[in-house]
Amino acid sequence: MFALRPVLKVSMNQTPLVFGIVNITSDSFSDGGKYLAPDAAIAHARKLVADGADVIDLGPASSNPDAAPVSAVDEIARIAPVLDALMAEHISVSLDSYQPETQAYALSRGVPYLNDIRGFPESALYPALGASDAKLIVMHAIQDGQADRRAAPPGDIMDHISHFFEARIAALERAGIARDRLILDPGMGFFLGSAPETSLAVLARFGEIKAGFGLPVLISVSRKSFLRSLTNRGANEAGAATLAAELSIALAGVDFIRTHEPAPLTDGLKVLAALKETARIR
Repeated sequence: MFALRPVLKVSMNQTPLVFGIVNITSDSFSDGGKYLAPDAAIAHARKLVADGADVIDLGPASSNPDAAPVSAVDEIARIAPVLDALMAEHISVSLDSYQPETQAYALSRGVPYLNDIRGFPESALYPALGASDAKLIVMHAIQDGQADRRAAPPGDIMDHISHFFEARIAALERAGIARDRLILDPGMGFFLGSAPETSLAVLARFGEIKAGFGLPVLISVSRKSFLRSLTNRGANEAGAATLAAELSIALAGVDFIRTHEPAPLTDGLKVLAALKETARIR
């Protein structure tokens, strides 16, 4: 296992790709019900692209542990018309679902990204994953299939994350899935437990994951519970806290940022890039 030590350094060697979140759900924590109708979801996705999103991340079910379950049949019904419209417009799409049937449907449509909050534990799907070209966002979560788990495990959270990725990467590679198709997401907010300090620690040290595994990292802090707890703000008041965290991880070299609001993030990234260029030519 690779050595773990604090890493938070200015990088910005490249601008991170931005994933814009479209929740096609009735009960997501910040925008549940707003984009459940296909026309609303499509319009919102177009706006996010106009605001600077490189990829649209479609979520047909809330990941909140208190949310009502959604069947794969219903997930597919929710994403199908939206996926049709976006792909017809050549908009890059990611599917945010852990259900194999929904993932298989998205693969059959040629989506370039699959985003699984359980980190692709279902080996029955591996042949389909291996036959595709999709990039796989492998997310770590302390729940590991147990939605009611709220406390972080004892010890160093980075050790827990490292062991998870070691096991999951090995399983995927044994199934013939090329390592260079993988993107690692350490999880944030309740995926790391109820204490804000745990998410902050991972944000400060995510560079260890990137360096240790030699793979790109995606992070989503947008409107997360730990930021709301730190600032005593509601989900729709957490824009400033979200942007501060996003620019911090951009400076530290994150490869992908998943966000509800691409516009302020892309503006901030332009400013960081301009400052870096100004410093370079002085």
